[in-house]
Amino acid sequence: MNDLLLAAIVLLGSSVQWLTGMGFALVAVPALVLLLGPAQGVVLANCAAGAISVVGLMGGWRRVRVAAMVPLCGAAACTVPAGTWLTRQLPEPVLLLVMGALVTAAVLLVMRGARIPALRGRRGAVVAGAAGGFMNSAAGVGGPPVSLYAVNAGWTVREFVPNAQFYGVVVNAFSVASNGVPSLSAPKWASVGAAMVVGALIGRGLAGRLPEERARLLVLLLALGGGVTAVGKGVWGL
Repeated sequence: MNDLLLAAIVLLGSSVQWLTGMGFALVAVPALVLLLGPAQGVVLANCAAGAISVVGLMGGWRRVRVAAMVPLCGAAACTVPAGTWLTRQLPEPVLLLVMGALVTAAVLLVMRGARIPALRGRRGAVVAGAAGGFMNSAAGVGGPPVSLYAVNAGWTVREFVPNAQFYGVVVNAFSVASNGVPSLSAPKWASVGAAMVVGALIGRGLAGRLPEERARLLVLLLALGGGVTAVGKGVWGL
């Protein structure tokens, strides 16, 4: 049953990532954390999200804004170890509470499209990159700060997607190097890989049929529900 649940979570996350260009970690992390525990759930999300970003970037790497990515990725590299350190210090209920709170807060900020002066220009790239690196290694969700940076920089969706994928490749590589690789059996790895492939096919098949705004709202609502659930489990554990 756990193997089926794991495959279903990864399939859903992969589908929404290919459908909307975002959302794997937001949708999958709360469920993976509840299923596998905070440490294993986060590192599996890092591995899967990084792999999806690599594949997605193949078709859009020429549109990457290198000047903006250097401070974003450099700042992330500096804060990833801090996120890893935090997860190793806190007991599991507190980790669930922290991760759920981070996901919930990030979703609410993205839903509002918050305009934050501190997230503009080069300084904004450093702030967003640092926050994303810390959140990615601690909770598996490093994308929302970069989304907020893109909103405040006035990027279009077409501009945002390849740059977000590039950031996803880099920050997840840093996070995997810092957190390690999840301890899964060979059958579990096989089911995860198969679920990612099937999810990609489903997401790409639905991409032209479901309005983008409605799809993004669905992703954010799923993520919000998962974040609140993780908070509730953490509070119950305490």
